[in-house]
Amino acid sequence: MSVRRLDKVQPTDFKFSPKNLKWAKAKVKEYPKGKEASAVIPVLWKAQEQEGWTSEPAIRYVADMLDMSYIRVMEVATFYTMFHLSPVGTVAHFQVCGTTPCMLRGSGDIIKVCKKRIGEPNKTTADGKFSWEEVECLGACTNAPMVQMEKDVYEDLTANSMNKIIDEFQAGRTPRPGPQIERQFSAPSGGFTSLTDPALYDGSAVQRKPVKKKAAATKATVKKATVKKSAKKSAKKPATKVSTSKATSAPADKHKPQGLKAARKGGPDDLKLISGVGPKIEGILHGLGFFHFDQIAKWKKKEREWVDGYLRFKGRIDRDEWVKQAKALGRTLGKGGAK
Repeated sequence: MSVRRLDKVQPTDFKFSPKNLKWAKAKVKEYPKGKEASAVIPVLWKAQEQEGWTSEPAIRYVADMLDMSYIRVMEVATFYTMFHLSPVGTVAHFQVCGTTPCMLRGSGDIIKVCKKRIGEPNKTTADGKFSWEEVECLGACTNAPMVQMEKDVYEDLTANSMNKIIDEFQAGRTPRPGPQIERQFSAPSGGFTSLTDPALYDGSAVQRKPVKKKAAATKATVKKATVKKSAKKSAKKPATKVSTSKATSAPADKHKPQGLKAARKGGPDDLKLISGVGPKIEGILHGLGFFHFDQIAKWKKKEREWVDGYLRFKGRIDRDEWVKQAKALGRTLGKGGAK
């Protein structure tokens, strides 16, 4: 599995059908200009859908279409096991996961069935209808063991269920994909073991007690009486004199930097040029009266701590060096700077 090579026998050329070419061009347009190479996987997959496998001419065709070097597209085709580098069964090509979870859950039995019914890996049956290969993890470990057949996956397999799947394809029918046991997707095997009470889902588990109007009215009366009583007590107490000297400013505002009522003539600086300041933070700074780089450049330690605490930045202003940035921007852009 680690070494994947192109088949020794290759067709002479490859070309998309008109329908598939139209689809491929539309797919490429979904990507930004200059990033068309990002469409390599879906376009290469469409080529495989048309031919049944990924040939060297198809790889070259896709590379030319996306303006990529041949080796880049070759790397994609050889890396992903979803791309078949040799002709595969025209009816079904099974990719059997052999990675640890599937191996522990019985993928060895699935491989034995494939060898017995189809033959050696990476080779088609005599009639060219069936083939199989072992691949790395296909991402359905919960439902191991499993196989993939083009876009469909068949999970929770046993030797018996794998035989039935092959029988269905031989009969011209498509087996039901997904878990091959009685469970939905990756739900617990054997059914749910918790939260199984139907009452949890039909609403019957919730018992709502009707509100008694009389009781509600009584509570309102008590509340009203309590408010009146408090008002009477307040009226009896003499008014407390407030010391003007202590009420001048709250301790939290003692170190608030001096702001401006409005930006200076010429408009505010673009504070978003400071790393760590976005449109929202810039708006808050304007609300605090900070419009210019030179204002921020003058912040002392206590002032920085005040703003940092106000913004709940936990030291980010010093970590991002706002003052240093503001000084540099002020020197570069001048006073009353960038707009």
